[in-house]
Amino acid sequence: MFTMGIDVGSASSKVVILKDGETIAAAEVVQIGTGSSGPKRALDQALSKTGLKMEDIAKTVATGYGRFAYEGADKQISEISCHAKGIYHLIPTTRTIIDIGGQDAKAIKLDAKGHVKQFYMNDKCAAGTGRFLDVMSRVLEISIEEMAEYSARAANPATVSSTCTVFAESEVISQLSKGIAKENIIAGVHQSVASKACALLYRAGVEEDIVMSGGVAKNQGVVDAISRELKKPVKVAPNPQTTGALGAALFAYEEAKRS
Repeated sequence: MFTMGIDVGSASSKVVILKDGETIAAAEVVQIGTGSSGPKRALDQALSKTGLKMEDIAKTVATGYGRFAYEGADKQISEISCHAKGIYHLIPTTRTIIDIGGQDAKAIKLDAKGHVKQFYMNDKCAAGTGRFLDVMSRVLEISIEEMAEYSARAANPATVSSTCTVFAESEVISQLSKGIAKENIIAGVHQSVASKACALLYRAGVEEDIVMSGGVAKNQGVVDAISRELKKPVKVAPNPQTTGALGAALFAYEEAKRS
């Protein structure tokens, strides 16, 4: 039996297809989100990879920012529940999740059975999110993929104190004009993201194991900065961008079994 989860985010679209609720038959990510061709492209890629058709899928659950705009789902479930479900499936020792996506960040506290005990979300401002890092990457003329390497070489991390992406951009431009090394600025940018993430985590309550998901989890510089701030190790979920879609596919499997 095949079930599908589709996570329609603000900045990317993710699809996971499961076989019998266990084996991942496909996991696709397209870097454009709700209101675009992203969901259809991710779906088409997943079906093409597996050789399946939509009629082969027993149940589909949609999650994410654009879940209600996706018309092909049997059910919509919040991204909080789906990230918890997906990450607990992958790492059952997880008790705290920090998910940083394109335009929001979430801190989620789990109990020993993987149920959500508490969560906090920052979706009012792009500061401390993937969008913030994209802006900084453009200003610094350093690719997102290179940022972790640069920050690892920082000798004296700069301070990026602004809590607004627009003001932080101006702050970074000013630092560049003063000749501050890009390595030190990027380390400061990562620390700024970590500070905002940890503010959410402290509100939710921090308990190990701490697992990070979302596209920003692919930036080791941010992961390391959060770990330093917490003074605790932070694990990165396997395929961190698809954990929400995985959770949705697991919920779809449970729905299919009840049918």
